[in-house]
Amino acid sequence: MATGKIGIGDLVAVTATVRRRVDEDTVSVSIPSYNFPHSIIDHSKVKRGQQIELTGEVTRFDEDSVTIDLGTLVTVASTRL
Repeated sequence: MATGKIGIGDLVAVTATVRRRVDEDTVSVSIPSYNFPHSIIDHSKVKRGQQIELTGEVTRFDEDSVTIDLGTLVTVASTRL
């Protein structure tokens, strides 16, 4: 849940769940309230079902959502931060 004030340029984190390993260095993750596939490079060898924290800078925010730069722009419900 978001706490305090969030501003553009702030570093925030969102928790994602590993869905599957795409190849040796890439995993597909599920981000709550983001209804699109998202893949990340992973060298730590996380496993399916593990939760990981993704961090990025806020590029846009409003009452209900926050857009975060995670390599690509990801918009999530502000209650998911």
